[in-house]
Amino acid sequence: MSTAERLWHPLASLHDLVPRHVFWGRLLGRELAVWRADDGFVNVWENRCLHRGVRLSVGTNDGRELICRYHGWRYASRTAGCTYIPAHPADAPARTICNRTFPSLERYGLVWSGADPDGEPPTFDELESGQTLALRGVAVRAPAGLVIDALSRHRFSPTARIGVPGDGNGAGAGPRMTVTGRGDYHVVLRAESPDGEAASTAVFFAQPADADRTLVRGVLAAEPEPGSRIPVWRHHNSALSQLRDAVEAEARRRPPPEPMVAAIEQVPIHLSQVPEPAQKGRRAALRVQVARKWQAAVDVAGFDLVSIAGQLPTFQPGAHIDVHLAGGLIRQYSLTNAPGELDRYRIGVKLEPDGGGGSRALHDSVRVGDVLAVSEPRNNFPLRRDAVRTILVAGGIGITPLLAMSQALRHQGLDFELHVFARSDDHIAFAELLDGLGEAVTRHIGLSPDETGAALESLLAEPGPHEHVYVCGPGPMLDAARRIAAAAGRSDDTVHFEYFANPTDIDDSSAFTVELARSALSLEVPAGATVMEVLRANGVEVASSCETGACGTCRVAVLDGDLVHNDVYLNDTEKQQGGEMMVCVSRARSDRLVLDI
Repeated sequence: MSTAERLWHPLASLHDLVPRHVFWGRLLGRELAVWRADDGFVNVWENRCLHRGVRLSVGTNDGRELICRYHGWRYASRTAGCTYIPAHPADAPARTICNRTFPSLERYGLVWSGADPDGEPPTFDELESGQTLALRGVAVRAPAGLVIDALSRHRFSPTARIGVPGDGNGAGAGPRMTVTGRGDYHVVLRAESPDGEAASTAVFFAQPADADRTLVRGVLAAEPEPGSRIPVWRHHNSALSQLRDAVEAEARRRPPPEPMVAAIEQVPIHLSQVPEPAQKGRRAALRVQVARKWQAAVDVAGFDLVSIAGQLPTFQPGAHIDVHLAGGLIRQYSLTNAPGELDRYRIGVKLEPDGGGGSRALHDSVRVGDVLAVSEPRNNFPLRRDAVRTILVAGGIGITPLLAMSQALRHQGLDFELHVFARSDDHIAFAELLDGLGEAVTRHIGLSPDETGAALESLLAEPGPHEHVYVCGPGPMLDAARRIAAAAGRSDDTVHFEYFANPTDIDDSSAFTVELARSALSLEVPAGATVMEVLRANGVEVASSCETGACGTCRVAVLDGDLVHNDVYLNDTEKQQGGEMMVCVSRARSDRLVLDI
């Protein structure tokens, strides 16, 4: 890697980053898309959509995500991970679909970046007062070295002398110029009036856009006097334009340099840390710190989790993470974040007094500042955004994934309604987020089971065209909602659901043979063992999360065999087709099962 690639370079002025705008930049032969999110974060990305290579600088900055204009792929602020592909609305994009990002810092009214810069951008004592003025960038068709040489001979007037004889533009004695600092890509110039009564210091940077293209970015060491900003800008613009013309004329007399060729590389997936898995096959690849813990509702604790090292991975509405706790406990919690909120993960944990101890540990033992091991986000409950209308139904703590969905739908201006069923107003988790959703939210408080069923029948009756339903809550409520939706004529592919747990009474007394078509293995599954346990015992790793048949992470394609579905993830149609199974709980009714592994 060259020295230039190890340095920080100015890439844009702060006034170039207009709200909801994407700035086209170029550095060291590479095109860059530069945009500021609504939370203030400045993104510097490779200027291409990963689909067809269309420039993202002509895309749409919606304040939280950047959308390609060609086929509508959406990329998250901070990570540049793809969050949605319109051509595949029912799928959550893989984490590997991620654009290349570059670091960014703001200093002296400029945005700094680099290919792989060391440390931080340079500092200049002359600019540390904070009272600086960034000049308009001037593009010069010449190498950076030639531009720096010319800037070392550059002349401009002290602020107080602008527009009067002797201002450095050929009239009078002109200012005394002193070079007080110089580097490969910057020059510090001090201009002083002949009588010594006025002085002005400017730092000029040569941004190497390409081998033969340079942008001159200047910063004045102090704000001009009130009312003189426009004359100062005009003065320096005129002087730098003259410098540009002279440098370009000199460059034309020289052999053209070889163009810079920026390497386009696959983006690696960076994880904070990769510790030993707490349990074989269930990895906790990230380390996060509890930045905030609060009571989000009665018996519900809210947690804000921030990364210890590196950027948190991208996720989509409906995603969850595994939280690894002491004693080998692993629990799944949905992310409630709105689009673009990747500075932290927010989860809600309902206290389950009769549970296995995971919620109790998080409520009673975990404190602010503690470090937790968590998995990367997984999404088996993805949100489609091609529906004409979306109905979200939450029961109790089932509000968590639907909060992420409702915030995404609202941000995109899509039609939706959120129905929240709770014992009381105090039992509604993250109620402050609901308040921001306005009239889209309907609260159903203190209803009996019969009243809840009647409410579900009312809101799920008469399905509209291209209408999708998402339901999350207690098992009995989900069973009722699925039954009511089917009776109303809603097809299985328009009704989506997520269970907290699997209430199925599982009979694991059968024994059968599992054949792996891709691996050419034949394995015996004895009574009392799951397919997943046998696979792992024989070195075949299968992704998993809940391992109770509720989340769908361990779904595997089935090529042959009669199945006993013990999960609550697949819908009735999928179970009847028999093409997939959850290897954590489901079994074979037949003596032989062939899996596409």
